[in-house]
Amino acid sequence: MPRRAAVQAIHDETTQEVVPTEAGEESGTGVKSARRTIDLLETFAENPAWTSLADLHVRTGFPRSSLHGLLRTLRDAGWIETDTGGTRFRLGVRALICGTAYLDRDPAMPHATEALERVREKTGFTAHYARLSGAQVVYLETRESRHSMHLVSRVGRTLPAYATSLGKALLAELTESELTGLLPQSLAPLTENTITSRDKLRDELAVVRERGYSFEHEEGTTGVACVAAVVPYRIPATDALSCSMPADQATESETRRIGELLAEVTDDLSQRLRRAGIR
Repeated sequence: MPRRAAVQAIHDETTQEVVPTEAGEESGTGVKSARRTIDLLETFAENPAWTSLADLHVRTGFPRSSLHGLLRTLRDAGWIETDTGGTRFRLGVRALICGTAYLDRDPAMPHATEALERVREKTGFTAHYARLSGAQVVYLETRESRHSMHLVSRVGRTLPAYATSLGKALLAELTESELTGLLPQSLAPLTENTITSRDKLRDELAVVRERGYSFEHEEGTTGVACVAAVVPYRIPATDALSCSMPADQATESETRRIGELLAEVTDDLSQRLRRAGIR
């Protein structure tokens, strides 16, 4: 598509910029210490428990001497915190502050929140707004069903795109070569219903393209079914909106009704975002 080609050309041009590096630390991924800091923070994000220096050494492969310095710097800056013994670590409050700032500064979010409220009002179920990040979907906002017993927000959490309706809706936007480069070689199951065959997933994505919305039944979470549609204000779409419900209520007629509603809501949301100049 011409518009997509233009967007890709701009992306290719901007990503060719060379990042200056410090003497002795130059590498293909930038400054080594900065790369290690990012990897370390992402390691903390993936692990919900307190983590020891020995475990971090195993997980990252970084020398213990380097880890000592990085952990001390991150602790002093508030990015991580230690237990009472000072031997175990986890993410600190600065991570939350910066994560919240990302959402606060995203101009699409106020519009997305209105759309989520609309979906919850018309379905009675929980609605999610998420964005594709690599091979995962990141939950940016949630509106829980008024009958939900959940007490923990999903905002900021990630799941493999292939195991969620949100992810499948977004993966269906990609070309075959993009899918090949993005999907992991092995699709690890989250439940016994998760699609773990790349060929079967591609067949499912073809159905999503034809139908206009995606559906998954207990593929990401046991007992939960979900319907999703992309918000096509970008090419390819990066964001999607979903509605999740108890699996035993996901009848064919109810799934179709919600899928058609989501297609309507996301189309309206996309038009509002474009009118507001949000890309």
